[in-house]
Amino acid sequence: MKTWIVIFLGCLAWWPLGGAGAAEAKAELKVVVLPIREDIMPPLVYLVRRGVKLAIKEKADVLVLDMDTHGGRVDVTGEIVGILGQFKGETITFVNRKAFSAGAFLAVATQKIYMAPQSVIGAAAPIMLSPDGSGPTKLPDTVEAKMTSGIRALVRTSAEKNGHNIAVIEAMIDKTKELTVDGEVLNEKGQILTLTNKQAEKSYGKPAKPLLSLGTVESLDELLKWSGLSAAKRFTIEPTGVERLATWINTISPLLLMIGIAGIYLEMKTPGFGLPGIVGVCAFAIYFLGGYVAGLSGMEWIAVFVIGLLLVMVEFFVFPGSIVLGLMGAGVMLAALVMAMVDIYPGAPAMPTLPQIQVPLMRILFSFLGAGVVCWVLSLWLPKTSLYGRLVTNSASGERTVALLAQEHARRVGQVGVSVSPLRPGGKGRFGDDVIDVISQGEMIAPGQGIRVIGHSASEAIVEPV
Repeated sequence: MKTWIVIFLGCLAWWPLGGAGAAEAKAELKVVVLPIREDIMPPLVYLVRRGVKLAIKEKADVLVLDMDTHGGRVDVTGEIVGILGQFKGETITFVNRKAFSAGAFLAVATQKIYMAPQSVIGAAAPIMLSPDGSGPTKLPDTVEAKMTSGIRALVRTSAEKNGHNIAVIEAMIDKTKELTVDGEVLNEKGQILTLTNKQAEKSYGKPAKPLLSLGTVESLDELLKWSGLSAAKRFTIEPTGVERLATWINTISPLLLMIGIAGIYLEMKTPGFGLPGIVGVCAFAIYFLGGYVAGLSGMEWIAVFVIGLLLVMVEFFVFPGSIVLGLMGAGVMLAALVMAMVDIYPGAPAMPTLPQIQVPLMRILFSFLGAGVVCWVLSLWLPKTSLYGRLVTNSASGERTVALLAQEHARRVGQVGVSVSPLRPGGKGRFGDDVIDVISQGEMIAPGQGIRVIGHSASEAIVEPV
């Protein structure tokens, strides 16, 4: 008897705590809401990426797409579907008013679909806009068949994964598909299926199952209440407007890299610090800004890039010929440029995989090739123009004019000094107390070798071994 009394008292003591613990656990639920309120275009990718990364970071329980869209680009939709797949919690779409075309694709990429009163979903057949922007135009039959086949495969994968009715989804895409359920023709051949909220939630089959939507709810708040999430902490991702800026920046990112590389190269070939260096630094800054706004990288990679740049500058101006510092700096800068465009999610391995870095590496490779061509052209053309004189004058803070620079060049001709670094063919040479940029006529000259100035190419003294 005493044993039963002890057990009963223990249960009474535990029950309030258990109830409080359950309430506390419920209060700790987290929901991230992603508003899909515009056409599905590249700026939306950055908004969705920002929301998914926040959901992963905050360990959210549910991710909700609050959708009201006419649709958009299929390629962008595929990218967004891949981003949504990074979130491992529950995913819900609330069709607030309409989910046409690509909006329907995104809806079936979530596990559950709910709809507002008088909302619609469907009409997902591919279309092509006319070149003059006046509206959609008819696709050629072969093109339409090819696009429809590809889209069906993409959407079918999402529908199968999330348990949606594949026949319904295909009838929204392919007008050759007739949809008949329980003897009722819901969509005739030659038509594109579009469902109202009432049609989408109607149950068919044995056992009965909703056609597409799990129910009609008045608002997002009611949906969260119905799902037991009314007490959950809610994070709503608001569009900032800079997503459009990020789209433009990332489109021209190879050009920005070319400008940045060429600017830094020209700065190292001219005395002081002037316009080329400012342009190069600004180009790199805008490049990193694009990655940051797009949600691809954090500010830490800007710091890494600056560290690499400082190492290269130390190699050139403090320890010329050491090579190691320059190689380390170049490697650090390259890593920062690549990682600024790699999409890494919270909790994922810090080391990116090869598929993740393929596109950034290709962009950087083409940018370096382009910058090399630009630098070569500028090295031939710029010294012959008056612009070079102004660059050199501005770089030296106005203290040296073109005439003075020409006098200095003439004074150096015939001077004998010693190579400070290996000349391959460029490097550093010491003449008295001055260490200057020198270049041989093609031969390799070891450090400590006697050299004589025989002319100038731009800001570099041309030397020969003595």
